[in-house]
Order: sequence, then C-alpha cells, then structure tokens
Amino acid sequence: MYTIVLLVEKVLNDEDVKLVTSLHEGVETSFVVVLPGKADHRKLLQALDDVALVRLEEAAEDIEETPGPDDGADAARRTLDASVAALRAAGANAVGETTPGRDPLDTLKQIVERHTADEVIVLTDPHFIEELFHRDWASRARQNVGVPVLKLFAHDLS
Repeated sequence: MYTIVLLVEKVLNDEDVKLVTSLHEGVETSFVVVLPGKADHRKLLQALDDVALVRLEEAAEDIEETPGPDDGADAARRTLDASVAALRAAGANAVGETTPGRDPLDTLKQIVERHTADEVIVLTDPHFIEELFHRDWASRARQNVGVPVLKLFAHDLS
C-alpha cells in the first residue's frame, strides 16, 4: 500500500478530494490527513499575502481578527474529521492526526515515520510571502521528512 501523508489547512472540498485521489490511480493508497496547529504569526503572513493580492479588506480583517470560543482544538478536530470523511466518501482509506505544539514539522516527521509514508502532499492556499522565502509548509517539509514532498494548491470555491 502506498501511504500519503496529506497536510491540509482547511476542510477538503470535492475538488481537492478528486485531485489527491487521482494522483496515483491504479495504486492502492491510504491517506494520513494532518492538520497543523495554528500559529499566531500566520495571521500576519496571511495579511501580507492578502496585500500582495490587493485584497486590502481581507488583510485588515486578518489583522483585526480575534480568536473566538470556537477556535482551537475543537475546530481543528472538526476540520480534520470532515476532511477524513470526504476522502472516505470517495472510497479512499484515510485517518487523521493533528500536530499540536510550536513546530508541527517535527510531529509531521514522526507521523511519516510511524506510518511508513511514501510521500507527503501539502495542500494549502497560496502563501506568497512564505513561498518567496521558502518558509511555506512544503519547502520546510522537504528539508525535514525524508520522503518526496508535493505541493498543491487547494481549490477555493467561495
């Protein structure tokens, strides 16, 4: 079985599921969906990305946004469960894990080793500032996990 660790930042939609399940057609695959913990610096980076895309209202909202009672472990678990359910609904074998703590890449490496993963797929929204400086999840994972890392952009159906 070909095992893929799939790092996501939000719930997989139907297009995302089609994309990741079609990458290795004809090969029996399993997915370990990983949701990195939220870091405070990501709000600033998201705001900078919005400025780069001339989405000024969104940039202001990113900076002003205050965590609500729904933020945290419960929201992360719901996001993870929904993504695993979406993969399973498409017929894929899938489980989910979160990466608590300051640096989720250490946990990601442990997940890769524990599941004897063959590949990591990072499926996120574009993060132009992080990508420019090679500080995005995929660039950092390539230096850390010891298996091939593929970066894909999540579909935005809003």
